[in-house]
Amino acid sequence: MIPAEARSVDTSIRAVLRAPQVARVLLGSQIGRLPTASGPLALLLFARQSLSLAAAGLLVAAYTAGMAVGTPLLARAVDRWRQPPVLWAAAVVSGLGFGAVALTGGHLAGAVVGAAIAGLGTPPLEACLRTLWPALLPPGTVPTAYTLDIAVQEVIFVVGPLVTLLAVTVGGPAAGLLAAAVVQLVGTALYALSPAARSWRGVAAVRHWAGPLRVPRFAVMMLGVVGVGAAVGSIAVAVTGYAEAAGDRRLSGWLLAAQATGALVGGLCWTRVRPGGPGRLPVLAAALTVGFLPLLLAPGPVPMAGLLAVSGLALPPVLTAVFLTAERLAEPGTVAEAFAWVSTAFVVGSAAGSALAGVSAGVRYGLVVAPAAALLGTAMLWTVPRRDAAAGLTASRGA
Repeated sequence: MIPAEARSVDTSIRAVLRAPQVARVLLGSQIGRLPTASGPLALLLFARQSLSLAAAGLLVAAYTAGMAVGTPLLARAVDRWRQPPVLWAAAVVSGLGFGAVALTGGHLAGAVVGAAIAGLGTPPLEACLRTLWPALLPPGTVPTAYTLDIAVQEVIFVVGPLVTLLAVTVGGPAAGLLAAAVVQLVGTALYALSPAARSWRGVAAVRHWAGPLRVPRFAVMMLGVVGVGAAVGSIAVAVTGYAEAAGDRRLSGWLLAAQATGALVGGLCWTRVRPGGPGRLPVLAAALTVGFLPLLLAPGPVPMAGLLAVSGLALPPVLTAVFLTAERLAEPGTVAEAFAWVSTAFVVGSAAGSALAGVSAGVRYGLVVAPAAALLGTAMLWTVPRRDAAAGLTASRGA
């Protein structure tokens, strides 16, 4: 329920971007997060030339695993300290990891370790940014900021690979890795040097070793996010198989761009809707699941692009509801870590969904993974309605 005083506040995208420092921290965060899309491609291209296709899979898996482990730990450090020191240290470690891979040549073990370090040190910019919104914006505008950030990050998955391809074209496969490290450092600097990031402080609190996962409904919600991530991750592999079956692998890029465009449009439209709080989470998750079902028809490329665009519409609203719920359920002093766990759950789910779609026999079977995973995720998210979440929050903070 939005407070009465918040209803009079301008909650438009323009109002969010006009607020002091918002444009800077949003831009810095987006630039610093480009390696989440460019890094795996850079590792893939490097390994395919210097090692093998099988090694490429190991490098990407090591990078993803490192990121999944490191993000919550770094965010926990942010909660207990300050943002800039953690972000600077992480960016340097991650950059050294990318550099190590570039210097390994044909040594697989060294490349895998370097990729894992690059992922482990990934700066938790996404979590850090979302902890700033309540300090930079009026309460009624914070949901708009969440949705805008989620929608705009679709651009990362378009620009990131382009940065890698440009660097590789100019300087070879190793240049793609170095470009990822440099872009990450530049974005981190733009964000970490902002007054908002430098003035933010973690909340003094008695913390449990499990962090936000101590709250049962938060842990259940993370299982739901894993399902959503698996649905999204499976699409990239399934669409690649669809394009190959259609006789043109280049179609996969256009089809995935169509889905990203749908997500961008869905997010921008959702900023004009009163979010309604965590109570809408189950319905939005169900809408996401329904959006994947028409893909099973596997029609021609043009209608398939339209269906993929539709399937992406509900993703930003779902993630907005997840972050709003995470903010309400997180115990004092664990908000940044809670946001980081959302990202980790999504990454883990995405990797699992890609693997499941990859072992599926045939295009249609691959496309089944998305609605099936989304349905399982919806089942988990259905147990976290608004009233129960509020009750869980009260109980956890009263303990």
